[in-house]
This record gives sequence, C-alpha cells and structure tokens, in this order.
Amino acid sequence: MAVEVVYRSSRDLERLFMDKAEADRHDKMLELAELLAEVLQKAVPSLNEQQVEEVGIYMAKNRDVFAKAFKSQPDALSELLTAPVEAPQAVAEPVEEVVEEPVAPAKPARGAKAAK
Repeated sequence: MAVEVVYRSSRDLERLFMDKAEADRHDKMLELAELLAEVLQKAVPSLNEQQVEEVGIYMAKNRDVFAKAFKSQPDALSELLTAPVEAPQAVAEPVEEVVEEPVAPAKPARGAKAAK
C-alpha cells in the first residue's frame, strides 16, 4: 500500500492539496476573501451574503490585478474583462479522489536488517 501525504486548508476542510505551499496559498486567499466580503457588506449593505462572498472570492483570486489597478494602473483591470468568465463556486469544492497504481515495495538498503 502506498502512503500519500495530503494537506487540508484550515478554512476549506473539504479540499485537499498535494502541496503544502498550495494549501497555504488557498488558505490565505480564503482569508482575504472573507475580509473583503466583510468590508463590501459594510460598504454596500444591499448586497446579499452570497453576492458578497462571490465578489470577495473573485477579488481575492485576482488580487494581483486589483493591486496593479490600485497602484495607478487602472488599465490592468482590462485583463479581467478579456478573461473567460468563471462560474461562481462555493467555497467548499468537491474533493477529487486520486487513485494510484500499487507500487512495488522498495528493496531495503544494503546493510539494513529486514524486519521480522
């Protein structure tokens, strides 16, 4: 039986990652999205909770483009206008199951005693 190390975001328990750095990036993106949603809800109270969440996630996912735009480069937003539209996703995405082929056990290193 092969052993796999997977990482789980602390903010999105349904999603698993094969790389710790990727899980950390996802966690930070969700944290930013949550804070953006709070600010947007306060600024525009007429938005419902789902709209605020979707906008917060969209802005967090595209934070680099928004950062450029806020730093006196408003033309950077045109990049988002020409990009294909992503369907809004819930924060908890379905976990994709990874099936791996069985791996033959590795030979013990020379000089190492085999377990009894």
